[in-house]
Amino acid sequence: MQSIFEENNGNYGYRRINLALKNESIIVNHKKIQLIMKKFPCKSRRYSSYKGTVVTVAKNLLHRRFYTNPAYQKLTTDITEFKCLDVFKLYLNPIMDIYNGEIISYRINMHQHLT
Repeated sequence: MQSIFEENNGNYGYRRINLALKNESIIVNHKKIQLIMKKFPCKSRRYSSYKGTVVTVAKNLLHRRFYTNPAYQKLTTDITEFKCLDVFKLYLNPIMDIYNGEIISYRINMHQHLT
């Protein structure tokens, strides 16, 4: 375990070490690996999803009032990513009217755009 941990510059946690041991035909319970890593100085680095500066968050204008009487008063949008054949990605950007849940417009693009 120690050699696997050191070969990977301390980036492996108990899950990856368990997988590496299984690949070497050594079967060990994952809880046992956790226990050993706690006793010895085998602390893997914590994962951080932070990738840079945080952009400005839009104001909450709806305040959880997801209903409206007149149509086209409140419109929402979201971007959904689709992986196609593990080669490229497509992004779906629908615009929905909250009044009746109808999709008014949509765009499919190769890049993320809100327009």
